[in-house]
Parts: sequence; C-alpha cells; structure tokens
Amino acid sequence: MPVYEYKCDDCGVFETIAPMKAFADPCDCPDCGLTAPRVMLSVPHIAGLSGSIMRAHETNERSADSPKKLSSHGPGCGCCSGGKKKNSTTLHRPDGSKSFPTKRPWMISH
Repeated sequence: MPVYEYKCDDCGVFETIAPMKAFADPCDCPDCGLTAPRVMLSVPHIAGLSGSIMRAHETNERSADSPKKLSSHGPGCGCCSGGKKKNSTTLHRPDGSKSFPTKRPWMISH
C-alpha cells in the first residue's frame, strides 16, 4: 500500500499507509485527532519496497524534469570526454569535391 503525507495545522507533517482508493481523503492526526489534508512534500513511495528500488524511483522522478549535467561541453570535447577528436579521413579537393578513401570505393558519392 502507498505511504501518504498529511499536514496537521497543530502537529505538523505525518505519514500513514492507506489504500490507493483513499488517496484524496483527509486523515486524522495520530497525536491530536484533528482531520488533516493530504500534502505532497516528497516522492510518493510504496511500503514494502527495498531502499534501493525507492532510491531508483526518486532518481527517476528527479531526472524527469531536472536532469544533472556532467559538463557544459559536448561530445568529442578534448578536455573532458577522455580523448582527442578523431581526424577526418575525408579528402577535400581544390574544386570542392570530396572523396572518402577509407570508405566503400564502389559507392558513388553525392
């Protein structure tokens, strides 16, 4: 069953396990007994899941709208991609034509 968060005006935030059909229903505070509305302060989770699966769900939720960027450089960057950019094997002629000596010689270029 899912674990839902509720916020009591007097006691603060508390969590409780409830069936999915009761996701929008308020819940009574376990300390003072007042009816508290449901709030969403963290990623919802299912009771009984292992910690690693819950962390994976939290990571997926976080990366859906704000992915982490490792670098501001693009792929093939010499400073952080782990290698140099490959040299092109395309042969450029003075008349503007190109040839690809290491590619398929039987194919006609456009």
